[in-house]
Amino acid sequence: MCLALVSCAPAQIKPGPATPLQPTGVRPQDRAPKEPARLVPPEAYLRTYLALFGAASPSEAQKLARASDNGQLFDNWNDYLSALGFPDHRNDLPRANQTNALMVASFERLGIALCDRAVERDLRGPTETRQLFKFSADTDNISVFKTHFDILHRAFLGYPLDLAPADRAAKFYALYETIVLHHGEKGLKSRFTPAEAGWANVCYGLSRHPEFHLY
Repeated sequence: MCLALVSCAPAQIKPGPATPLQPTGVRPQDRAPKEPARLVPPEAYLRTYLALFGAASPSEAQKLARASDNGQLFDNWNDYLSALGFPDHRNDLPRANQTNALMVASFERLGIALCDRAVERDLRGPTETRQLFKFSADTDNISVFKTHFDILHRAFLGYPLDLAPADRAAKFYALYETIVLHHGEKGLKSRFTPAEAGWANVCYGLSRHPEFHLY
């Protein structure tokens, strides 16, 4: 009976010292595309634009995009619905089933228009009411730029700049510096200051980025 009781008692196993696990094999990550890159459905994409630029509805987004330039940047939704992939029931045009270059270019045009309006609204308005550019336009060095760029990077691409490729901030800062340096050359007129033009172009780059457009 004593032997039976001893054999039924739970075994006490003391933990050993904590040592890091050693990999038994390393396999390279397969990053090859398994199917062609595509746009998200246009409704989801449009909702993203409305959220980014502070518009409550498509009609308000159209109003923001047109602003005071009489439609030079963006005309109206009727001119873009089919190009963006939406069905056009008035002309009996079905929904686009595949991503194409015209769809990407149309979304880029809308993004450029809204970036310009965001610069005018945010960088020239009170800090507490800013929707996208929640920082000062003036940027003296790459450290300040990275802090500001991280805000835009999170808004457009959904993750911190620290997780992006190591050279991304340097490339966008080079774009910003180039625009600021050559702003106003050859008699070109602009509504923006050099710093505003620089941040507008950074916004263009993010609104055109493959990580923002495609999956």
